[in-house]
Amino acid sequence: MKKILLVDDKEEVRLLVKTTLEDSEYEFHSASNGKEAIKKTLSIKPDLIFLDIMMPGIDGFEVCRQIKSNAETKKIPIVMLTAKGQKMDIQKGKKCGAEAYFTKPFSPLALLQKTDEFLK
Repeated sequence: MKKILLVDDKEEVRLLVKTTLEDSEYEFHSASNGKEAIKKTLSIKPDLIFLDIMMPGIDGFEVCRQIKSNAETKKIPIVMLTAKGQKMDIQKGKKCGAEAYFTKPFSPLALLQKTDEFLK
């Protein structure tokens, strides 16, 4: 079973993503901050990560950089899922290694399609 790590400091966003993808055959894990996200990435080796940017402590850009600079985790696709939709933020997300970028509020259908694209 494919594993997805949902990283967002807001529980309702993690729940919304999980609910959106629930009918799919994925195993869900969640983290509410950057430090926890890095720790869980190393321990569970998810097949896909949905990552918020604005979180307490380590932000999503730094989490992405750390995951992508680790030989064990660099191939895990990261989808930024954030309210930061400025062109500069999107470029920064791509530069730190994110494979995709979704701005909140996001289209559940588009999220489902992107998930399937990475995990099928």
